[in-house]
Amino acid sequence: MFTGGSVEDPKTVVCPYCGFGCKLLVDPRTMRVKPHRGEPNRGKLCPKGLHATEFVLSGDRLKRPLKREGSKMRPISWGQAIEEIAGKLLEIRELYGADAVAFMASSKVSNEENYLLQKIARLFGTNNIDNCARLCHEASVHALKMTVGAGAQTNPYEDLESFNAILIWGYNPAETHPVVMDYILRAKRKGAKVIVVDVRETRTMAFADYRLVIRPGTDIALANAIMHVIIREELYDDEFIRTRTTGFSEVRMAVRKYTPEYAEKVTGVPSELIREVARVFALAGSGAIMWGMGLTQHVSGVENVLAVIDIALLLGYIGEKGGLYPMRGQNNVQGAAYMGALSEFLPGYVPLTDEKFRKRVASLWGVDDLPVERGLYLTELWDAIEEGDVKALYIVGENPAVSEANFMRVRKTLRKLDLLVVQDVFMTRTAKYAHYILPASAFCEKSGSYMNSERRIQWSHKVCEPYADSKPDWEILTMLGKALGLPGFDYRAVEEITAEYFRLFPSLEERTVEELKNSDGIFLPRKRLHTWEFATPDGRARLIAVEQVQPWEKPDGDYPFVLTTVRLISHYNTGEMTLRSPSLVRLMGEPKVLINEDDAKRLGIHDGDWVEIETKRGKIRMKAKLGRIPSGVVAVSFHFKANKITSPALNKAGTPELKFSAARLRKLRSGKPTLDTHP
Repeated sequence: MFTGGSVEDPKTVVCPYCGFGCKLLVDPRTMRVKPHRGEPNRGKLCPKGLHATEFVLSGDRLKRPLKREGSKMRPISWGQAIEEIAGKLLEIRELYGADAVAFMASSKVSNEENYLLQKIARLFGTNNIDNCARLCHEASVHALKMTVGAGAQTNPYEDLESFNAILIWGYNPAETHPVVMDYILRAKRKGAKVIVVDVRETRTMAFADYRLVIRPGTDIALANAIMHVIIREELYDDEFIRTRTTGFSEVRMAVRKYTPEYAEKVTGVPSELIREVARVFALAGSGAIMWGMGLTQHVSGVENVLAVIDIALLLGYIGEKGGLYPMRGQNNVQGAAYMGALSEFLPGYVPLTDEKFRKRVASLWGVDDLPVERGLYLTELWDAIEEGDVKALYIVGENPAVSEANFMRVRKTLRKLDLLVVQDVFMTRTAKYAHYILPASAFCEKSGSYMNSERRIQWSHKVCEPYADSKPDWEILTMLGKALGLPGFDYRAVEEITAEYFRLFPSLEERTVEELKNSDGIFLPRKRLHTWEFATPDGRARLIAVEQVQPWEKPDGDYPFVLTTVRLISHYNTGEMTLRSPSLVRLMGEPKVLINEDDAKRLGIHDGDWVEIETKRGKIRMKAKLGRIPSGVVAVSFHFKANKITSPALNKAGTPELKFSAARLRKLRSGKPTLDTHP
């Protein structure tokens, strides 16, 4: 039942699901949701947005702080919980140093809350602060900073409607961002050509003019072949390359050998289709490149993104003529990163080594300086805990016991910590390993700002009172900062934190919180990036040649299939929210593994049969679904148990290769799950 709140007009809140940033109108009396008519969703919502408040009303909500005593958790007061947690953190710092403590921020809490957590970490003395951007688009951040100087989406969604071509690569917006798909279809109705590249036939391909189904892990060969055609046929923007870029000669030399015929052998895409797509995209005159985790979650993730950025730079598809769109998966993953919840960056993606900015931040926080050495990536934590280097972990709104690759190892590692604190809305799988659990308020029980994928900061209003004895994350972190004796934690309202982070960014210094509240959002730093010059030292973009990088694992006689992971429209991440939404549960089917029909026939598998999928890390079982996927490839949704068996091999940005694991498949003997196949 709904508790608290007043009978008022609908409140405007930011949807708690994907990174598109839809605004919702929530009725405080009924908690029913209607779409906001303004930007960015323009009266549209997907099923998750329409039913966004249902999980808030779940009886599974955490009600009060809990402390582990043996194998049981018992309730304690907020005062006791914060005092004991702070005391243990200070004791560990005294015994082992500040770097023996790590903090995990959340892509689902507000800008203010992520800002506070990274502030706590750095004032405590460590850069061991990271968030789940590490698992998805950190490869994009690295590639974008290397080439154009800024690690974020370059253009607003509205620009999609004006481009003449849209290249969608390793990304399925019809299922993962349905409202974005509306923008793409508007462009198509105006004559834009839509090109989709993926390892299987996706829902998005149904709307495409060109469909390129490639072998997993061969993205660079395809991108280089497209560039081969563009350069050989002189379809590139010569003036843009001469005046605004460097590195063209190296790219030209590198892609000479990537003929469409060679790429056909590697990727499986016909050479003539590669030529046609290259010509169509180049001759369009303007275009966007949109990509998702189909590019980033590989050991070649950074190189994959560099390759598609190179295509855009060859054609001058930047600024008014085009845009780069790394499509974010969570409602504030862009904000968490921008607020500095990354182990190698201060707020604004500013490197820790930038002494001028670092001391500016330190001065704002009332200290002389901040730690300079890069902290641990989220994906490096598990080694550090196993080796005894990290003794304490403070997690806000993340569930690594399910979301991390090879999660059985992560679960074993969590048991080794001297102190694990989990601050969340539900008793997640991760929370079950905690020494202290702190109940956080849900998105509509607090106010704050969020940043969507296009860098639009939006205000989300409080709709109702916090459930039971839960508290907004910013209030919990303010209490913790005070208890740790850190300076500058005297906040009385969330708006004070907003005003503080505004002071860090020149483009926000003259803006006010009230202006943010009464608008459709503020773009940081501006609506379109790189219209006149790039954010590099000399103002030029870097074309960076890349070569095909092989996946870490290869199919062989023992493991002949490639396992990849996908998203589903009615699910979200580890399922903690969507599985507690009755309306969404009704839309869900049980998780299934997608198998090629010929492969299934060879293995004696029929639609709906129970099968076992096994990699070198373990096995899971689920029902089979026969469908349009290339022979030798199987796909499972990552929302449940898939990460028990995915590959933990990291790329240079610290992202695991969740999209490529060597696997084997067998039909279960009795047609039903057996004891040896339980996860």
